Amino acid sequence: MTTKLEKTVTKRKKRVGRGYGSGKGGHTVGRGQKGQKSRSHIGVLFEGIKVKKSLIKRIPLRRGKGKFKSRSKPLVVKLSYLNILPSGTKVNIESLIKHGIVKRDDALKYGVKILGGGKLEKKLTFTLPISKSAAKSVEKVGGKVIKEEEE
Repeated sequence: MTTKLEKTVTKRKKRVGRGYGSGKGGHTVGRGQKGQKSRSHIGVLFEGIKVKKSLIKRIPLRRGKGKFKSRSKPLVVKLSYLNILPSGTKVNIESLIKHGIVKRDDALKYGVKILGGGKLEKKLTFTLPISKSAAKSVEKVGGKVIKEEEE
């Protein structure tokens, strides 16, 4: 009896436009002849000849230097996710990262906010920003909300 090791082979996408030897190559490389779709790159914002409903017209006009940068909001954590923490834990970014509730890079970049989704069943001490409804349900269970003083 001989056993064969079966390998799963994933088929790569053909790289078009790399000559005749590539299997799909030479001259027009499967793109037809002329026209916009035969060219190498179409801009992301390009929508044809539309003017009234185009994306650029729909975006609100903002002034200033950073007007094209996206604004970042904090990561949202529901109260029900925090039931995996042991009772009496101080809830801060480090404890959330340690228990795998949020990713380290995202939490440190955007921050974390606790929102009142679900039901909390343990007494916890919160030092993170928290919504009013979440704070009420935390105090109802017997936990504390400590507001951090900004330096």
